[in-house]
Amino acid sequence: MNIHQNKVIESAVSAAVQKAVDAVPLDEINVSDPGLFQSNSIWAYFERLRNEDPVHYCKDSDFGPFWSITKYKDIMEVEMNPEVFSSATENGGITIIDDNLGLGVEMFIAMDNPKHDGQRKAVNPMLSAATLARLEDTIRERTQKVLSELPIGKTFNWVQEVSIELTTLMLATLFDFPLEDRKLLTHWSEVATAMPGAANYVSDEYKMQELGKCLEYFTRLWEERAKLPPAPDFISMMAHSGATNKMTPNQFLGNLVLLIVGGNDTTRNSMTGSILAMSQNPDQYKKLCANPKLVDSMVPEVIRWQTPLASMRRTAVADYELGGKQIKKGDKVIMWYASANRDEEAIETPEEFIIDRRRPRQHLAFGFGVHRCLGNRLAEMQIRVLWEEILKRWPEPCIDVVGEPKRVYSCILRGYEALPVRINPK
Repeated sequence: MNIHQNKVIESAVSAAVQKAVDAVPLDEINVSDPGLFQSNSIWAYFERLRNEDPVHYCKDSDFGPFWSITKYKDIMEVEMNPEVFSSATENGGITIIDDNLGLGVEMFIAMDNPKHDGQRKAVNPMLSAATLARLEDTIRERTQKVLSELPIGKTFNWVQEVSIELTTLMLATLFDFPLEDRKLLTHWSEVATAMPGAANYVSDEYKMQELGKCLEYFTRLWEERAKLPPAPDFISMMAHSGATNKMTPNQFLGNLVLLIVGGNDTTRNSMTGSILAMSQNPDQYKKLCANPKLVDSMVPEVIRWQTPLASMRRTAVADYELGGKQIKKGDKVIMWYASANRDEEAIETPEEFIIDRRRPRQHLAFGFGVHRCLGNRLAEMQIRVLWEEILKRWPEPCIDVVGEPKRVYSCILRGYEALPVRINPK
């Protein structure tokens, strides 16, 4: 089947989906259904909300009632008003599932100031520009090794063989975690983020049991690092910082979950998303191969197009009018970053994947304001190095997606369980 035939089929499918979405009464739209993300059929719902009801109240969902904020400018307004829109665990936390994925843990991203800034600063040096510059050679060497071991001419799962392997190696480096046990980091990340209804979800009891093992393992590392001079890794930095060295076990686990998920799921899903985007937009893949310097603008475009963190939650601690709607104190407010990054009023031709976009960093995939993603530069560097090494090894388009992606069941993360690919170099 050629590209033209594919586009005709996709257009017909889109029209059918749009017709079905238009038939749903506006007040019954519920964009928190994880199945809509898993099937990648969420976009028509977001488009309708942006056009007809950008500050939308959903009165009934599996997560309780909530406000959906779907436009770029409205999300920016929420992000810039942390005094009104709280991230604190005691007010509900940062995910649509109450209390930070229902884990009952505290993490610094789920704190309001001044506590938030103090704990964030404790680990910030590990993600500074100077530290990342020192890490780049390590990232590049590992990327070269992983790519060199991929099978040629045979189908394999890019998620497992490349995205997970590279991000887990990086995460182990940031924690100075034993490399031989690094697969535990992937396991704990997937356990923490699994939603009821997902294939990898077992039970809340299993989740807490496995995260208890995570806490036990890292507590041993903490006790070892606390006795040694400060070192450049997350655990040592937290053990030696006045803002974090007296954390409760619950707070320590919360920050571990934050750093593990933030350093693993988001980057790995953008790495996979980059391969899928190039496959779906072969003209852009050819353009990149013809001019590898475009990787610098391609990376933020990939992150916008993928938006690995689909949503973030705030809770109103005071009445507030937004977009002509009255949000009441105590209301749950969900910022849909995935929708904002398709907002045509903020981003030119947002539905298109354009690697030389004029303003590629105009997106909300990293959030904004005081809670802007701490690891944004690391994420960009990992994806940049990956594509620099792909282009060196295979200077012509040759990575083909040969089957449908298997997406995760989540309205919080936009990710992949599998992406079948084949490398067919000319």
